[in-house]
Amino acid sequence: MSELLLQEELVVKHTVDNSWHVLRQYTAARIGLGRAGISVPTKHLLDFQLAHAQAQDAVHLPLNIEQLKDDIERLKTDIEQPYKADDASAIHSLAVHSQVNDRAHYLQRPDLGRRLDADSADLLKRSAAPAEEPYDLAIVIIDGLSSFAIQKNAPPLLQLLTQRLTQQPLSDDKDETCRLAPIVIVQQGRVAIGDEVGELLNAKLVLVFVGERPGLSSPDSLGLYLTWGPKVGLTDESRNCISNVRPQGLVYQEAVNKVYYLLSQAHQRKLTGVNLKERSQQIEGSLLEDGKEQRNKNFLIS
Repeated sequence: MSELLLQEELVVKHTVDNSWHVLRQYTAARIGLGRAGISVPTKHLLDFQLAHAQAQDAVHLPLNIEQLKDDIERLKTDIEQPYKADDASAIHSLAVHSQVNDRAHYLQRPDLGRRLDADSADLLKRSAAPAEEPYDLAIVIIDGLSSFAIQKNAPPLLQLLTQRLTQQPLSDDKDETCRLAPIVIVQQGRVAIGDEVGELLNAKLVLVFVGERPGLSSPDSLGLYLTWGPKVGLTDESRNCISNVRPQGLVYQEAVNKVYYLLSQAHQRKLTGVNLKERSQQIEGSLLEDGKEQRNKNFLIS
């Protein structure tokens, strides 16, 4: 027997399985890996190193703006959107930039990623709604810490969301359509830059799509942040967050259900943040005998 085969046999003999390994079919978490001596088996060590490399790549991969704009403008919608492209059913988009110079600068200066550069601010001012007729919603797509998440998840999620807004208006007036601002794509941005975008466009609500900080099993995780009355200087308690939107996490349709619930409640109550709770699943499963929704049920009380 060759020396190599003897080494392989030795490794196999000294690899100890973990009885929890059966649980790995239910989660991407690294559990029940077993051990080889005082370490994990080589296969799982290599998997970990690959995941770490993918997370790093997700942070540094530049967003393909032209491809994203093409993907967005190919989507079709009946939603009302002034400043549309030549195709009346296409979704119009604008590309802007934060005050950050490059990726290294972005990682070192989070504060500059929260504000638009001068040219971008001027562009948005020219696309703003009149003071007496604000947009109902501005959607802002930001590369954040994972442009990969945006490139992969933003177009299909946006398609489902605009379809939902077409079918179900945000207000109780069924004849009133949602007035959507041009979709704004921000390079080298942070979540708070959405507040400046919404303020400049004169929008009642801003919904931010942002690439979340990659995890070691989720380099493609998308986050959603919703703010009523966006303006520069707001902090996190003014926003609602939905995280881990991706096919292997919170799937698109469930994310749209949660977002629509928050959007409609924000329009009704004119607020977001800590005073607005997401109870879409509770409401969907809680109907009174006459079929009407039971909106105020407390899930802590049976």
